[in-house]
Amino acid sequence: MVGKFVDQKAQERYFATYEAIRRKWPVPSEELDVETRFGATRVRRSGTGTPIVLLHGAMGTSLSWYPFVADLAARHTVYAVDMIGEPGRSVQTRPMESTDDEADWLADVLAGLGHEKVHLVGISRGAFLALNLATRRPAGVAGVLAFEPGGFGIAFLRFVLWSIGELSRWWLPTAILRRVSAGDPSVRHTMRPLVFRGMKFKIQMAPLHVFTDDELRSIDVPTYFILGERSLIKAPELAARVESLVPNVRTEIVPGATHALNLEELELTNARILAFAGEDHAGLPD
Repeated sequence: MVGKFVDQKAQERYFATYEAIRRKWPVPSEELDVETRFGATRVRRSGTGTPIVLLHGAMGTSLSWYPFVADLAARHTVYAVDMIGEPGRSVQTRPMESTDDEADWLADVLAGLGHEKVHLVGISRGAFLALNLATRRPAGVAGVLAFEPGGFGIAFLRFVLWSIGELSRWWLPTAILRRVSAGDPSVRHTMRPLVFRGMKFKIQMAPLHVFTDDELRSIDVPTYFILGERSLIKAPELAARVESLVPNVRTEIVPGATHALNLEELELTNARILAFAGEDHAGLPD
């Protein structure tokens, strides 16, 4: 099975919303369809400079980066990816059944972009995919910046309950949402129809893998973990674990932040990406 919408009407409604949000992309962009062994992957390119590849969280699509891209594209070539197997403009033709498949897919995407090395920036599942590539197919990876990454034993039920609570807030009026959730309410309101209409897409992806100690030890590129103090996992324990295993790693725990860290801390998110993609990682907290 490959990822697909439940019917034509659901697909049409989704892509109408997708196009409406696409028009909010604040800088010039070019849309690429990168061929991979699992199907054509849609990538949105903006800016010039040292390349950054952005990997969204579940159901987010490349468009979830629209609040960040103006600052990033002013200094870098930014590639925002629609992950294959999820709703978006990528077209899956073959199932991804394992973490090796996921690494092969992302390696194919990077090869298609044509750079010797890129910085990978991921949120949640996107961060998992970036770290997974660094453990399995690291040749094209200059570094990994992982915001609230998956792959560290988050209980499924706990994630589902958190997601229900988070998404339920997206229906609140702006004034109330501003009081109960950090960040710009307009971002959640903009992305809300896309996420909810994407629920009529049958997702196809490999089961989420939990990283072993040996896999983490194998990461040999600069790596930066940014975790929320109120993460779905115990952030201090995760930070201690990766600091003891990953050779060239830094960690940061953001006070008060949850798994929705990127929505709650837009300025911090952009600042950390820009600092990480710099030549010497200047500006990152020690």
